Amino acid sequence: MADRGQEPLATEGGASADDLQLLERLRAGDERAFEALIGRYHSALLRLAMMYVPSRAVAEEVVQETWLGVLQGLARFEGRSSLKTWLFRILTNRAKTRGQRESRSVPFADLAAAEATGDEPAVDADRFLPPGHEDAGWWAIYPRAWSGAPEERLLALETREVIDRAIAALPPAQREVITLRDIEGWGSEEVCNILQISETNQRVLLHRARSKVRRALEQYMEEIGV
Repeated sequence: MADRGQEPLATEGGASADDLQLLERLRAGDERAFEALIGRYHSALLRLAMMYVPSRAVAEEVVQETWLGVLQGLARFEGRSSLKTWLFRILTNRAKTRGQRESRSVPFADLAAAEATGDEPAVDADRFLPPGHEDAGWWAIYPRAWSGAPEERLLALETREVIDRAIAALPPAQREVITLRDIEGWGSEEVCNILQISETNQRVLLHRARSKVRRALEQYMEEIGV
């Protein structure tokens, strides 16, 4: 079982030299190595667990169970995946099981496939000129260019709160992918490996999520007259 320490059949390059060195320290009972691992990943594990279960308290229980699973599975970790991927796969498997028990979640792969293959437009149709117009299909309202906006200005406008609300309102699979990619800073291969979805589905989910968050930001800017 993956949530008992079995590695995913990864497509990534496997454990790095640093991973293997850390693994040896963990297997030797080095408490400081384990504390360092917890310090590095505990918050991210908690955020991910909260996507599957109904409360922070339950998410914290899942994370604690995950750390126990890591300790129990160290001897079986062979380095076919990165240590990070292995750790988060333990978390997601335990969180999914707990979420289903709490009647909170359905299999993530099913959600991801439904959200990625549905006919939901990534951008609202009213952003384009309507059929019958001589330029039908072209932008009626162009996306706003923010690439040169100073970071201080964005913070002053409290856009982070707007982004957080927009992400929280996303469908589950889109919310999870954008959280891992754009908040946690993971690469696409890591996300596909952890969530067990295809690269195509990951790309579609991320595009749709980013488009919705961008639209929420545009609406906010319009409301405050920026």
